[in-house]
This record gives sequence, C-alpha cells and structure tokens, in this order.
Amino acid sequence: MNGFFEFLASQSDKLLQQTLTHISLTLVSVGIAIAVGVPLGILIAKRLKLAGTVLGFAGVLQTIPSIALLGFLIPLLGIGPKPAIFALFLYALLPIIRNTYTGITGVDAYVKEAAKGMGMTPWQVLFKVELPLAMPVLIAGIRTAAVINVGVATLAAYIAAGGLGEFIFGGIALNNTNMILAGAIPAALLALLFDFLLSRIQKINWRKYKLLLSGAGIAILCFAMLPAATKGKLLAGFTPEFMGRQDGYLGLKSIYKLRIPTVVINDAVMYQALHENKLDVVSGYSTDGRIRAYDLVILEDDKFIFPPYYAAPVVRQSVLEQYPELGDALNLLAGRINDSVMTYLNYQVDYLKQSPEQAARTFLKEQRLLLPPRAGNKGVIRIGSKIFTEQYILCEMYKMLIRGHTDLGVDSKTGLGGTKICFDALTNNQIDLYPEYTGTGLLVILQSPLTEQLRNKDSVYAFVQQQFSERYKLSWLKPIGFNNAYALMMRRGKAEELKLRTITDLTQLLNTQKD
Repeated sequence: MNGFFEFLASQSDKLLQQTLTHISLTLVSVGIAIAVGVPLGILIAKRLKLAGTVLGFAGVLQTIPSIALLGFLIPLLGIGPKPAIFALFLYALLPIIRNTYTGITGVDAYVKEAAKGMGMTPWQVLFKVELPLAMPVLIAGIRTAAVINVGVATLAAYIAAGGLGEFIFGGIALNNTNMILAGAIPAALLALLFDFLLSRIQKINWRKYKLLLSGAGIAILCFAMLPAATKGKLLAGFTPEFMGRQDGYLGLKSIYKLRIPTVVINDAVMYQALHENKLDVVSGYSTDGRIRAYDLVILEDDKFIFPPYYAAPVVRQSVLEQYPELGDALNLLAGRINDSVMTYLNYQVDYLKQSPEQAARTFLKEQRLLLPPRAGNKGVIRIGSKIFTEQYILCEMYKMLIRGHTDLGVDSKTGLGGTKICFDALTNNQIDLYPEYTGTGLLVILQSPLTEQLRNKDSVYAFVQQQFSERYKLSWLKPIGFNNAYALMMRRGKAEELKLRTITDLTQLLNTQKD
C-alpha cells in the first residue's frame, strides 16, 4: 500500500491532468448527447411511428465494439479528443433518447388534457407540464449515460485522447499494479460522483428547460477548449507500454535526449494513424507486417537502447514434467523463423487478410512439420497469446505441432491482452504456455536493469531462462529464431524528405526546429 501512495505522489501532476481530461471527455460527450438526444426523444414521443426506428438505430450504435468504432473514426476525425468524444456521444444517445421518450409518453393523458383546457399551446404543454413531470425519468437516463461514458472513456487512451485509461493500459502492459489502480480507482470514483450529483439534480423541482440548454452550451464551450493537435511539428504516437519502459520512451529521453510532442495510442490503431498522416513517428515492432504494407522505414537505433527480443515459448515446468513430449513438439519450431520470414507471415495476415491459421498451416507445410492431428486423448494443453497478429500466428503453429506430433489435445486462449495478463494467467495455472520475448521477460517481468552484459542475445536469454526457472518454475524453451525488437518508424516518404536515417538524426532535427 505504501508503494501505491508513493506512486500517486510521484505521478500526481499527470494523474490530475488525466483526471481532468477524463472529466472533460465525459461531460462534453454527455452534454452533446443531451442536446441531440432530448429533442429526438421528444420527437418520437410526439411521432410514435418513428420510435421503433430511432430507438433501434440508437441501440445498434451501442452494439458496435468501442475499439472498432474508434479505429473507424480515425480516417474521418483523426486522433485525439474529437473521435473519442464522437464515439462517447454515440454510446450516450440510447439511454437519453429512451428515457426522454418514456418520460414524455408516461405523463398522464388527463393532465395534458387539463393543460390544453386551460388554453396552453402545445409548446407550453411541453415545457410547463410534460418536461417537468418527465424530468426524473429523463435525468435517470442521463445518469446511466454518464456512468457508461466514464467507463468507456478509458478507451480514449487507445487513440491519443488521454484520460485515466493511460494509467490502466500502461499498467497492464508494464505489469504495474500501482499504475492500474491509479487509473481504475479515480475512474470508479468519478462514476460514483457523477451518479450522486445527478441523483441530487433528479430531485430538483423542474419548472423550466433552460438548465439543459445551458448544459449543452457549456459542453460545446468545453469542446472548443480542448487542446488542439500540434501544428507544424513532428508528432509521435507511442503505446502505453512503450511510454513507461526504459527500452522505450524513457530510454529515448535519457540516452538520445529525444524531446518530441507525444501522444499515447494503442498499437491496434497506431499504424493506421501513421498511414493516414495523423502521426509522423510511431513505436513499432521490427517484424510487424504493416511495415511492408504501409511502406514504412525503421530509424536505426544507433545508440543501442533496444535489447534483443528473441521469441520463445514459456512453459510451466510441471506441465513439461508431466508431458515430456510437449517440449520436443514445441522445439520443432526452434530456429525456423528469421526476421524476414516473421515479417512476411505478419504481412500475410495484416495486409493480405489471410487467417492466422492459414498462414501458420502454409508455413508448417513448407517446413514439412505439418502432420495430421492425432487422437489427443492423453491430456489438454492450454495455450495463451497476447493480442497482436504475431502471437496469433505462433499460437496456431504450436496448436498444430502439438496435435500432430503428440497425443495431447489443445485449448487456445488467444487475445489475452498485454504481458501482465498473459504472465499472470501462466503463473496462476490458467494457461500452460505462451510465446514471450527475452527483452520483455528481462525488463517487464523480471524488471532487471539493462546492463552492458545483458545487451547480447545469448546473455539475455540465459539470464531470463535461469531467473524464470528459479523464481516462477517456468521454462524458456529454444528460441524460435527471430528478433521482434522495438523500433521507431516513419513513412518512407517523410523520412526521405527530412533525410532521417537514425534516431540521432531525428533528435538533431528536433533540436534544430526548437532553436
């Protein structure tokens, strides 16, 4: 607990900034949803034939996966607050429209007839009778929308919009529980706070509709005040994990003295943002197929801050002792895949749209390693993977090798997220193996310093192999052969235009622009 409070103290400025950003994203999106959703709810309450269509469309919007929606919006709105606010606005519409409609249609018909009998116009009936009586139900919809958006707003960190999601996703990627809690606890408290405040507002004796209109005006004003994207300068997009690693942005700042305007973004949409000219520099992986697909170039790491990242399966020792043939089957892949081969396999899936299973099957067949599946009745091996293409392909290869070369069955649990989720699943006996990288094992899991002795691929592998065995009873099997290291990359045309070949070149260019 002391460590958590020390982390909060050390990150207090950033935590305050991201909390305010999170609040802004929520208030702006809900405010715009009020300005749009309330009139729509009133409209369908007056035109009942439209109710099914409008509510159905708003319901469909809520079924769209949030990360998919955010990725779709990048070509239209770029990265940053605008696509995040638009997505949150769409998610907030349904409860506001539905509750407005329910509240208006729920007003007693005799009350409305009495108001008309007193000579009120339809607008007077709406504002002086129907809306005040419907307001508790309407505010309940706004409460629901606000609580939903506090949670969904954490995903804004995926597209460089900031918010408390930066701490949550960074902590998951870096195996840092304190960082996860620093984002999750304030997000939960914000949801409770918004719900409480709106519950107080719900009890107000509503006489006029002006407050909602002024709330929409405040939302639009907040939207206008959101920070704009950097103009005329290079902009970098780095993943949450890269931002917090010594072999990432921390190392770039300390060793290269790199100072570049930076946004935090998820790698699922990072390459697309670079391709759409929304970013100029990104943190990628040296074997990613999108390097070839988008014609990117890797800036040479001329000061060697990125350690070796050789891939190998990490397996629970108890499973290897129980099924010795498992290690033999997994090691059939050892030394078979070099950097260019892995890049091409990723390219086949990311760009040519082959399935990971198809790419894996074709490769194993070419290597004469593919055998028909056996009965698989001796036991079941649970394979996990992180949530990116390369891991899916490796997972499929291991499934086929195990089924074809042993009598073991396989249960795959792909897309487990970042390093922490996969490693915790392995150590807590939820999976039996997953592909890992020596650099990640060294810096993220073991959290060992990157010394000069640990910059060689063999020394790093020997060190993590020994430490994992002693600390966690886990075995690193033979390396697959490729080195999927971190890399800074740019569009080829941009790099050639600026004559950038190395990270030092980039640093010098930025220093010149600053001067």
